[in-house]
Amino acid sequence: MNFPENVKYTKEHEWIRLEGDVAYVGITDYAQAQLGDIVFVDILPEGETLAADEVFGTIEVVKTVSDLFLPVGGEILEQNEALADQPELVNKDPYGEGWLIKMKPEADADLDSLLDAAAYKALIND
Repeated sequence: MNFPENVKYTKEHEWIRLEGDVAYVGITDYAQAQLGDIVFVDILPEGETLAADEVFGTIEVVKTVSDLFLPVGGEILEQNEALADQPELVNKDPYGEGWLIKMKPEADADLDSLLDAAAYKALIND
């Protein structure tokens, strides 16, 4: 199981990585392993502005569909177009090529309220 130190985690198993004023968001290695083979990813369109913990899309596996929750409030700037043809990238590389969206977090977005790698690891090992 992979727990990168350069991302923040949510209790709902999403991660967020800030790069300048843009953030990448995806699901954790733990989440993709629990879900199984991902067959489809459906994300809200660019330009949508959502609050923290709002649903920004769904991820579909063979037997179920799971909601995706935004870690912090902000605007969706881009969705990972590669996932349209290769949703399995989320399984293969959840913190790299399998990212889901790029977003512009709100100015007051509190990334420090999210979990660090150690806290997330403790959460899923309970």
